[in-house]
Amino acid sequence: MELERGPRPLRLIGKVRHQMKTEKSLRNLQRKACLLRRHIIRMVGVGKTGHIGGSCSCADIVAALYFSVMNVDPARPDDPGRDRFILSKGHAALVLYAALAERGFFPLGELERLKQVGAMLQGHPDRLRTPGVEANTGSLGQGLSLANGMALAAKLDGSNHRIYVILGDGEINEGQVWEAAMFGAFHRLDNVTATLDRNGLQAMGPTKARLGTEPMGDKWRAFGWHVIEIDGHDLAQILDAFAQAKAHPGSPTLILANTVKGKGISFAENNPAFHNGMMTQEQYDLASRELEAALAALNDQT
Repeated sequence: MELERGPRPLRLIGKVRHQMKTEKSLRNLQRKACLLRRHIIRMVGVGKTGHIGGSCSCADIVAALYFSVMNVDPARPDDPGRDRFILSKGHAALVLYAALAERGFFPLGELERLKQVGAMLQGHPDRLRTPGVEANTGSLGQGLSLANGMALAAKLDGSNHRIYVILGDGEINEGQVWEAAMFGAFHRLDNVTATLDRNGLQAMGPTKARLGTEPMGDKWRAFGWHVIEIDGHDLAQILDAFAQAKAHPGSPTLILANTVKGKGISFAENNPAFHNGMMTQEQYDLASRELEAALAALNDQT
């Protein structure tokens, strides 16, 4: 019994409790990512086109940002000290809308009005219409430049808030991305963390068949960026990468996230047809069942 009261077992108990808390936090984020995918499917519905593939591929990353990493307050969407998020690949707005609604920036019911006349949620993010949106994006290649401007302004103001941006791997064919990469490194914008959603597909097929951009990590390192490569669907790796980025001084960070386009929906995974695809009733029902089953499995682990 004396051994049980000694310092070593108490430390072990503390470690076990910390591990259990960490596992619970990860499951909560996994559930959030699954909920985001379910919202995406419901927003698109049957017989309408929507950017399912690229929205689902970055759902885990967006869930980590909005429900763990970023300092944001839905009650104060314009708080000067807030962290900023820019979805540079603006066509994946569905995942951003889902996260903002789940986080409480606006009612979940607004998701049902997607792309309706007069609704706040349109095909691409519009900061004048939608609470929580930091920048209008959709014309590809501009998001990193916007992030750099915000980051430089924060440095000049002496503010410690951070700027996060998600890029698509088809998007980096745009020359402006590489100009922004040079600018960020030159000005030592270590308050910028960019995540590259490397799902390997763009609208017309594999990225490697359209314009060769590899070796990706080496290119960003050559531009002066700190590079971390991860599995973009592993929440533990995602959180660790964001923590490393925040602790890294002197240069911006690029998180190279290897993902699956259409993740979580069997018929959409690795299928370029669902870059901006249309679901039949049968496909919609299948996707709904798959996501509900995934949610149920995560709930059983609680």
